[in-house]
Amino acid sequence: MQPLIDNARTFGQRPEEFAQLAEGQSPQVLFITCSDSRVVPALITGARPGELFELRTAGNIVPPYASEHPTSEAATIEYAVEVLGVRDIVVCGHSHCGAVGALVRGDDLTSVPAVRDWLTHATPRPAGTPEDPTVADGVQNHVLAQVLRLRSYPFIDKKLAEDQLTLHAWYYEVHTGSVLTHDVSSDTYRAL
Repeated sequence: MQPLIDNARTFGQRPEEFAQLAEGQSPQVLFITCSDSRVVPALITGARPGELFELRTAGNIVPPYASEHPTSEAATIEYAVEVLGVRDIVVCGHSHCGAVGALVRGDDLTSVPAVRDWLTHATPRPAGTPEDPTVADGVQNHVLAQVLRLRSYPFIDKKLAEDQLTLHAWYYEVHTGSVLTHDVSSDTYRAL
């Protein structure tokens, strides 16, 4: 913790670098990814403050849209699209994902009931190879399911129909630093 505290102490000593941020934000991208500490969107993309609007959830899960039972995730997505006017949404899964790995393996999650219940939003259960520690197939399938889930949000469907929004499916390899993107035409993941 101490190195983080030390950096936080010196971080604010360059106010001229951040003064413009007080005027507001206008990110062009909503980046939805896992809460995993090894996945750092700004590091992966090289984004500076104000360039990415981030949503981090366990397993980069996009819950079903239900206006009568709003979630913080749906509110964040709605705000990014309707208020900030993002033009792109990236759903980025990652190798060695504990959440997707638990689903692929069918782990017993009774000792972590909140996690267990949250992961029910990942339906359908991602298909993958349980023996693969990277759970690559499972994560890549899961990312596509989350992109499809986004399409079920009425305001996203509208923006897609008006060609005002683009959805992207990414897969980040924690062990190599490589980023792959889903190519719709070949239905495969390829290097960016």
